[in-house]
Amino acid sequence: MENQSPGQDYTGPGEVPAKRESGHRLGTVGWGLFFIWIGVAFLAELSLGVVLMGVGVITLFMQVLRSAYKLKLEWFWVAIGVLFLVGGIWELWEPELPLIPVLLIVAGLLLFLSAACKQRKN
Repeated sequence: MENQSPGQDYTGPGEVPAKRESGHRLGTVGWGLFFIWIGVAFLAELSLGVVLMGVGVITLFMQVLRSAYKLKLEWFWVAIGVLFLVGGIWELWEPELPLIPVLLIVAGLLLFLSAACKQRKN
């Protein structure tokens, strides 16, 4: 590791500090939007389906912003955003099959496949 002054982050080879800061700032914006949305949803007493769809839209919107700022797309969060959208539509549609177990299974499969694919690359 190179010499660095105290408090200075080591960004690693090839990592641009400005991009890292932009990514951090976008993450903060995303969390801010999330908390605002949840607060509005509670105050307006929105249905669970609408709340889930809103979270999905925010999650996907943040990935669109990352792409616009030429930051690496986080495919895990794209998948999570799609799951929230599907979950919201599912909840509004009210099928017989319960939502939460299906979302948990799909999320678990995504995590498992993500780890398996990384293992194969190494």
